[in-house]
Amino acid sequence: MVATVSHWVPGLTAIRRYDRSWLRHDLVAGLVLTTVLIPAGIGYAVASGLPAVTGLYATIVPLLAYALVGPSRLLVLGPDSSLAPIIAASIIPLAAGDAERAVALAGLLALMMGVLLLLGGLLHLGFVTDLLSKPIRLGYLNGIAVVVVVGQLPKLFGFSIDDGSTLMDLQGFVTALVDGDASALASVFGIGALVSIIGIGTVWSRTAGMVVVVLASLVAVAVGGWSDSLPVVGALPSGLPAPALGGLTWGDVGSLVGPAFGIALIAFTDTSMISRAFAVRHGDTVSANHEMRAIGLSNVASGAFGGFPVSASSSRTPVVEQAGGRTQLAGFVGAVAIVGFILFASDLTSYLPSAVVAAIVVVAASSLFDPVAFTTLLRVDPLDGALAVVAFLGVVLVGVLEGIIIAVALSLVAFVNQAWRPYRAELGRRRGVRGYHDLSRHPEAEVIEGLVIVRFDAPLFFANAGIFAEYVRSKVADRPGVQYVILAAEPITSIDSTAVDELVRLDDALTRADITLVFAEMKGPVKDDLQRRGLGERFGPERFAPTVGAAVDRITGLERHDIGRPSDRG
Repeated sequence: MVATVSHWVPGLTAIRRYDRSWLRHDLVAGLVLTTVLIPAGIGYAVASGLPAVTGLYATIVPLLAYALVGPSRLLVLGPDSSLAPIIAASIIPLAAGDAERAVALAGLLALMMGVLLLLGGLLHLGFVTDLLSKPIRLGYLNGIAVVVVVGQLPKLFGFSIDDGSTLMDLQGFVTALVDGDASALASVFGIGALVSIIGIGTVWSRTAGMVVVVLASLVAVAVGGWSDSLPVVGALPSGLPAPALGGLTWGDVGSLVGPAFGIALIAFTDTSMISRAFAVRHGDTVSANHEMRAIGLSNVASGAFGGFPVSASSSRTPVVEQAGGRTQLAGFVGAVAIVGFILFASDLTSYLPSAVVAAIVVVAASSLFDPVAFTTLLRVDPLDGALAVVAFLGVVLVGVLEGIIIAVALSLVAFVNQAWRPYRAELGRRRGVRGYHDLSRHPEAEVIEGLVIVRFDAPLFFANAGIFAEYVRSKVADRPGVQYVILAAEPITSIDSTAVDELVRLDDALTRADITLVFAEMKGPVKDDLQRRGLGERFGPERFAPTVGAAVDRITGLERHDIGRPSDRG
């Protein structure tokens, strides 16, 4: 029973094993973290099309939940730049300008994606992160960076425009800027904050820059009396997180199914990568399925108490590490400190310029943009680079939600294409070098008279079985007098029924030409599969060899009956 509770609620185990010498470090890290959590939460709430206070609710509740059920000791959950545009694109059209309905829809979205992740963890589906390969993820995140930055540009200069596509928003921003719609005071705060964060980041850290800029802007607006002269966040409600799911219908559930799946995939992918990275750095191990359950439960809690979808933060998690945090108590302290801020200091945000919040979001989102990785990928692997570009354009030109679908579809297409047309080679023998080598890479290698040795670097299945058979036939046709075909079968990890039929047809064709097909290095499970399919008599033990070299030696050095010839098989 204790083991079961510890498995589901590792926070209780952490409490029992807590070393008191860690307390000071966790308290300091939690307070330092708070100075970043407040502006980040407010900024990403606004970027998601929600009231600023919901960003704090979506920080407090997930941090408390994850402190109990999360497997990572340092991970910080909260609103994130990669999710903000997806949330906005999902709820703004359904909310139709009603702020309360937007909050309810965002909470429903968090509940739905949380349930999906919880079920995924229970069903051990942690491997789904593999659906987003590196090039697809690179293109997607770079696209998200552009979408977020373009969306924040008007706020940076103190005006607003009608929401549309990213290109329409960019065009609207430029037009408004040319027409003189920008506020001079807001522009000073926005551009000043942007430059200050980047400048402080070069000598200290961007996180520190954000804290300094927020404090400085609060003091400047209060002293200058400018709260009525430029857009500000405004005073926050002083209430604690509470359910805010009123007015929802089953139709809303249906409308949010697609976005919930997409956000669940992105949130878990982000969280899994960050969690594993920090676990390795500290000598820990984290189960992907356990992490999926924890993120799911944290999002369910967020949605139930006035928040919205969250994931791990790549910018706030290092704050805990750098401040000396030891356990999830640091996140717990941060959550409690934000509660104190809401209860006793929520009026301070009436002096926080919206332009400064926009600058914070722009800096955070720009960290997702990586043009160097783009150019490197295009140079090293043009196909992967092209996939990254298409995913990027899908997000920027078509839309964030559609971009997710495009990204996943491209990943699947890339996989099928790689398996459909895998690398294949004819092998030969090099003087003075052991083994058998690809003739296209080693033209000095010698072919062995009467033999064709081929290798097919993929499982055999319905999409590539014909390509495999045609490749073998073409090599036999190029070499008159062939008596044996040796298949270097180690890369073939499985074979489906369509491929089996094609293999039988190929064997029949070779038999009619008085050629024997021999399998070298075939894996045991694949041989067992051939047996189960009733091919044990056709492909008897004499048709298999432990290595390519053993097959060649048997053919060239022993009597014919050691490797069955077609005439011997009847």
